[in-house]
Amino acid sequence: MIEELIPLGQVAINARYSLNGKPVILFLHFSGGNLHMWDGILPQFEQEYSVIAPDIRGHGKSDKPETGYHIDEMAADMYLLLQHLQVDKCHIVGSSMGAEVGLSLAAAHPQLVGSLVCEGAIYNEFGEYGIFKGTAEQIERRKEEIRASLAEREELVYSSIEEYVAKQQAELTAEGLWNEHFAVFFENSLQQLPSGKYISCYLNRVRTEYVEKYWGLSFEQYYQIVECPVLFLPAEEEWADASIRSSLDAFAGLVDRYEITRIPGSLHAYVWMQLPFQAGQAAKSFIDALV
Repeated sequence: MIEELIPLGQVAINARYSLNGKPVILFLHFSGGNLHMWDGILPQFEQEYSVIAPDIRGHGKSDKPETGYHIDEMAADMYLLLQHLQVDKCHIVGSSMGAEVGLSLAAAHPQLVGSLVCEGAIYNEFGEYGIFKGTAEQIERRKEEIRASLAEREELVYSSIEEYVAKQQAELTAEGLWNEHFAVFFENSLQQLPSGKYISCYLNRVRTEYVEKYWGLSFEQYYQIVECPVLFLPAEEEWADASIRSSLDAFAGLVDRYEITRIPGSLHAYVWMQLPFQAGQAAKSFIDALV
């Protein structure tokens, strides 16, 4: 599998890919993630499919420009990446933010996307299908609280990658989640400073802009124009939330063909590392039936 930093106009995107002439699947990671979240997933697809797993702008080894973190802008990067790799048709597997970016790409270029796996983009933050219910004043107050929290967020500095991984391992082991897939993911979640120390690849300024632009998203507007089949993969906690279930049902009703699959015990975003076989097979079974 090739991994390279690919210049795409004003931004360079790091991507791992294997193009073998077979149907293409584009794997899009969650907010704060990187392409290594798919390390337990890609082997399930590589024999029967071509695979592409990029670091979305602002993440991993990709460029982190000062601005440009609306899902439509990130989807535009993915369109340019596919053009660069001479891909004229693909299926998309997206986790959380990656599902949002995939949804935007499918809406903007319906001829390009054959199917969409959405482990995310099943509710908005605010509005009719939002998880926060309140008056206009309450919504603005909530936004100010989140802005303050983001502004106060400390960018932690680590002496080594090992120190950071050990911290994550202790936390996830206590929750009964740690495995080798999380280890590889976290090993690739830091970038080195000139001092030789390390900070997260996901900078606070990137997180803040993404979150503020996420507030204004109305996913129903995207689903209304998506033409491809959609697989929704709600996490266990999301499925148990009546408000999210209502939003999911509304979004599903806007597409011509959809399926909803529940993976018992699944966690939002982390499911691809937590339960890679179950998550990978859910996505693969859906795509297999379409090709």
